[in-house]
Amino acid sequence: MRVKDLAEGDRPRERLLRLGVEALSERELLALVLGAGLPGRDAIELAAVLIDARGGLAALARTDPHVLKTLPGVGPAKAARVAAAFELARRATRGTERRTICGSADLAAVAAPFLCGLRHERVVVVACDGNGGVLRVVPLTEGAADRSLIPVRDVLSTVLAVGGVRFGVAHNHPSGRLEPSAADIQVTRLLCEGAETVGLRFIGHLVLTETDWARVL
Repeated sequence: MRVKDLAEGDRPRERLLRLGVEALSERELLALVLGAGLPGRDAIELAAVLIDARGGLAALARTDPHVLKTLPGVGPAKAARVAAAFELARRATRGTERRTICGSADLAAVAAPFLCGLRHERVVVVACDGNGGVLRVVPLTEGAADRSLIPVRDVLSTVLAVGGVRFGVAHNHPSGRLEPSAADIQVTRLLCEGAETVGLRFIGHLVLTETDWARVL
């Protein structure tokens, strides 16, 4: 049965408001994000097609928006809404508690929520106070599926702008490969030198996958 054929009280939006979000199925929730379907295919049907096309909701959540807009019935506007909704969910799970970084494992734990589930490389900078307390985590650059750019000057400027004293850098390898590249090693050396020049303490540079992490150098 199509949405327009349902009784008004049984439509996804009305059921959500009456019964709560837990009462809706995955495709109904996604349909609300999509907002509308296509001629001959309502939003719930379109949501089901998208979930199936990517092999499940978790895989859909990791899909790049440029790929999303190529899926059946999805243009730039719907792709942007879906990508934005999943990104909000990721950010909401990061928490707001103040973390303290004492070593690489702490740096990995703080950076991981900003990097998990991505199909492209992202670089994040973790700025800390003198005691290692996290001041801010800043997603700095977005790269391709197999490479990222870490501009040393921008990293240092970001840390100084938030009043940081210590900082770490992390980026993900969507391929699942933990070994740092030659470029990763080179930029880590430059970060060490740059931090010393401006009086900052460099905690380290990490490579993260979905399940593990490794320190560069």
